[in-house]
Formats: sequence, C-alpha cells, structure tokens
Amino acid sequence: MIVRLLGGPLAGRELETAPGPWAGDWLTAGDADWGLYVLAHRDPATGIVLAEIRATAPRSQ
Repeated sequence: MIVRLLGGPLAGRELETAPGPWAGDWLTAGDADWGLYVLAHRDPATGIVLAEIRATAPRSQ
C-alpha cells in the first residue's frame, strides 16, 4: 500500500507499507521532527492512502 503524507515535517513524501489496513503512525526521517499521521482518504480504485498530519514532536537528540 502507498501512503502519501500531507503537511508536517514529511510533507510530499510517500511511504510503502505492507498490504492491509493502515490507520496512522508516528513517523520521522533523517533530521525531521516526529509527525503523527492519520488516514484522511483511501482511494478505492488504487488503494493509495492520503495521510494528514495531526501532531508533531521534536526529534530527540
């Protein structure tokens, strides 16, 4: 499944997950802050999920 991230520190990135439902998760990459992304829309034809940012947290150093 492909998840497209909207807003927050990971805006514009795509995530490929295992097949099956995806409800959301805390995500980070590189030096980006953590972002809580939740399902906003699932396209029934392609299965692509759009995920919106709900909260952010500073990355621990």
